[in-house]
Amino acid sequence: MTQTLLSKLDRREAVIGIVGMGYVGQPLALRYVNVGFRVLGFDINADRVAELNAGHSSIEHIADADMAAAIARGLTCTTDISRITQADAIIMCVPTPLNKYREPDLSYVTQTCDAIAPYLRAGQVVSLESTTYPGTTEEEILPRVTAGGLVAGQDIYIVYSPEREDPGNADFNTASIPKIVGGHTSACLEVGTALYTAAIDRVVPVSSTKAAEMTKLLENIQRAVNIGLVNEMKIVADRMGIDIFEVVDAAATKPFGFSAYYPGPGLGGHCIPIDPFYLTWKAREYGLHTRFIELAGEINQRMPDYVLGKLIRALNDRSKPLAGVDILFLGISYKKNVDDVRESPAVQLMELVREHGGRVSYSDPHVPRFPQMRAHSFDLVSEEISAARLAAADAVVLTTDHDAFDYGLILEHAVLIIDSRGKYRDAAPNVVRA
Repeated sequence: MTQTLLSKLDRREAVIGIVGMGYVGQPLALRYVNVGFRVLGFDINADRVAELNAGHSSIEHIADADMAAAIARGLTCTTDISRITQADAIIMCVPTPLNKYREPDLSYVTQTCDAIAPYLRAGQVVSLESTTYPGTTEEEILPRVTAGGLVAGQDIYIVYSPEREDPGNADFNTASIPKIVGGHTSACLEVGTALYTAAIDRVVPVSSTKAAEMTKLLENIQRAVNIGLVNEMKIVADRMGIDIFEVVDAAATKPFGFSAYYPGPGLGGHCIPIDPFYLTWKAREYGLHTRFIELAGEINQRMPDYVLGKLIRALNDRSKPLAGVDILFLGISYKKNVDDVRESPAVQLMELVREHGGRVSYSDPHVPRFPQMRAHSFDLVSEEISAARLAAADAVVLTTDHDAFDYGLILEHAVLIIDSRGKYRDAAPNVVRA
């Protein structure tokens, strides 16, 4: 069975099934199609499936022409989960958010496994790419995949390979970002390595699915901790009248032992704000309290409140309450030059302003209409920035520093700018650093 599947992968005769056609699933599907595989893309969103089959991607950095070409070459999207039986490889790219108690929510993973289980057969490999805590593959995937009698490593192959997508990064793409792979057995690892070697330039095997799961957490927790540190340094520097961005730039001239991280209004994206809580939750099962990681998470979570405090004080200095005033947010995606608003601190800050009675609007060239989100709802569309609109706002809050913004125009016409990204380094009477 192992050699048969390996041969199909090597000859590009295997059918690749990708469950979850979002920010991770779509670029992965395009890559497999481009190297010669036939791909089935599964999604529960019928509208998204129809759009993709029509050659349209709602993800900004994936061109419609590329999607249309992929459809022509062999990508088919469907809501029919029974077609899983046609796939030789099943790659799950589904969300792993936190619940309202900041605990891991694996419902998308477990529901996906339960949905595909009746259609699994011998000779398939199942890979989970969703970020999660160490042990998920063994504890949640394995029993569901083998419940029908299939034997892992003999009939069916179970691997974990964390996604490493970075939307908007022009230097790296799905093919060039090295792929970590861990298998439940040695045969699982061999098949998983073959699955990804067919499409990814470099595959890095590790000893187990747990090691692969921990690798992804370490990558993002390292970044979260360093951002938490620089965010706390920003608060201290601000109190002392020091420009933290100047300090970081100066420190970055050291050619060794220092990596530059810049502060902001909080953390965003699907991974970095969430991953630390996955590990701290799992660590408690082992009687461990990850104080250092949790502290960084707490600092980063408080940053929208810090920016809100800066906004309120700046308005008070101008004899204006927050309630009833017009607040224009500049940028609502979680980082510059992308359309991804998942866990965006800008959206969290919009919620806080609305809760305090402020009138909220936004301008973001990458997000023309406020999208449907699990935890947030705004009936808003992006507004064009003009001299008149800037002057009419009681305050503009720079939350995402898109390159497309005309920062000179903003500086000239905005009555009050709350700058959480350090774009305005020179002192100006209408700029408040936050």
